[in-house]
Amino acid sequence: MMAEAPLCGLQDEFTCSVCLDTLTDPVSIPCGHNFCLKCLTDCWDQSQECSCPQCRENFTTRPALRRNNLLNEVIKKLKKTTISPPPLPPTPPPQNYAGPGDVECDFCTSKKFRAVKSCLTCLASYCQTHLQPHYEGDALKHHKLVDPDRNLKEKLCEKHQKSLEMFCKTDQMCICMMCGMTEHNGHKMVELEKEREEKQKQLGATLSDIKRRFEEREKTLNEMRRAMEEMKMSVVREVEENEKSFTTLIRCIEESQMKLTERIREQEKREMEKAKGVMERLENGIEELKRREAELKDLSETKDHLHFLQTFSSRCVLPADGDSLSFTVTTDFSSEDLRKELSGLTKSLEKISQWVIMTRTPSAHEAPVFALQPPEPQSRDDFLKYFCPLTLDINTAHRYLRLSEGNNKVSCERTKTEYPDHPDRFDYWPQVLCREALTGTRCYWEVECSGDFMSIGVAYKGLSRKGDGKEYILGNNDKSWCLRCYHSQYSVWHKHKRTVISAPYSPRIGVYLDWPAGSLSFYSVSHTMTLLHRFNTSFTDPLYPGFYLYLNSSVTISHLTPCDH
Repeated sequence: MMAEAPLCGLQDEFTCSVCLDTLTDPVSIPCGHNFCLKCLTDCWDQSQECSCPQCRENFTTRPALRRNNLLNEVIKKLKKTTISPPPLPPTPPPQNYAGPGDVECDFCTSKKFRAVKSCLTCLASYCQTHLQPHYEGDALKHHKLVDPDRNLKEKLCEKHQKSLEMFCKTDQMCICMMCGMTEHNGHKMVELEKEREEKQKQLGATLSDIKRRFEEREKTLNEMRRAMEEMKMSVVREVEENEKSFTTLIRCIEESQMKLTERIREQEKREMEKAKGVMERLENGIEELKRREAELKDLSETKDHLHFLQTFSSRCVLPADGDSLSFTVTTDFSSEDLRKELSGLTKSLEKISQWVIMTRTPSAHEAPVFALQPPEPQSRDDFLKYFCPLTLDINTAHRYLRLSEGNNKVSCERTKTEYPDHPDRFDYWPQVLCREALTGTRCYWEVECSGDFMSIGVAYKGLSRKGDGKEYILGNNDKSWCLRCYHSQYSVWHKHKRTVISAPYSPRIGVYLDWPAGSLSFYSVSHTMTLLHRFNTSFTDPLYPGFYLYLNSSVTISHLTPCDH
């Protein structure tokens, strides 16, 4: 019994790792491992390369196989002793043959079973039977097993054919131990598991960001769908209201036409009846005159002097003409006032037909609001209908700017004006804004310019007032739009983007703001209105007219009325 323990402890040495049975005709190969002669021969006959089935060492040429007589004798003696043979590993569970898409066991010699694990140390895949040594043998227990992987060769370093076991953080790549001691020497390296943990956190953050973006986009999509449905309903309502209004107008026009026609016909009837009565009396008078004419002709031809004299007095007296014989027939039923009214109505309808549909969204993803807008004015009189009086805000004026003429004129001078400190005051650039906040309507104003350099524009209240950055100048940001006059040359600015305008210079500039339509237009005003440039955008906040001036330049806001020419 003393010898039984050490012999039983050597049972792994007498087991073939291919058939997992006691060695039969054992042979040894250069790497020192032992196999059954038939098992090893069958394994190598089915493979194009010769390698150890256990440690995977490759051999350039196929080694000659000679039986290990010493080991063979030891196994024979063990079988003859009373010592029980080493216990066999437990019977593996039933296995399945590898099918399409499965990873095959690298050690099955005939029909390939499906691999259940891959070994990153051996770089081989094993079925349940051939995997047992990795659980029972001390030499294999520390190998790294993973789920079946058919791309084990990709886990080898192409240069050194060693397992990729480290991660170089400097070069952000997986490397083997040889790489770490050569070209990556001195780099920051960590174990794959540690880098995986870090990358897993980044992956989690990325997945969270993807989920957030997905939810945001899904929410936006749903809001857009809702907005589109609301828009469709709004369109239906608008069309119905317009149809109702125009139907009422058409019915009113038809009724007015019918009533006017009835009145004309009634007047015609009355005039005809009056004329008929007069005509009848005239016809009777004519018959009476013809009768008298015949009697007088007969009297004039009689030979009886006595009869002539006796009847002359009664026959020569004619009846007096009555007032009823005086009658004027009305032949013109036209009305100049009616023609004027109808002409005005026609012009109004023609103007309405020229109106444009403006779409305005109150805030993000809300249903658009449709609004009919009259076309942009053409003549100066049309613009003056939208005149908006403005006043410069002294609390925003830079100290090199001087306000005068009731805060309607601003000049840039060499000396500072002692304005009190104010949070709205421009402290570096010579700029000033107006007090009036323009929003939701149409506005027009004119200015007179003097000097070589000035900018005329509009800005949101959020335009920065402090600091020397050029992005705080009118037109050099996304919060303002302006027309710049420099030595009688025009250019427009927005978001620091400059567009040169080629047009004759005029000291009078007209500015037309259609806030609902998102339109801002600059005009050169002389005997005609010349469009210099039009910005088309979508305004989100109230706009404040503003000015930027250089030394010895001034701008005066004009006082206008619709009668100014």
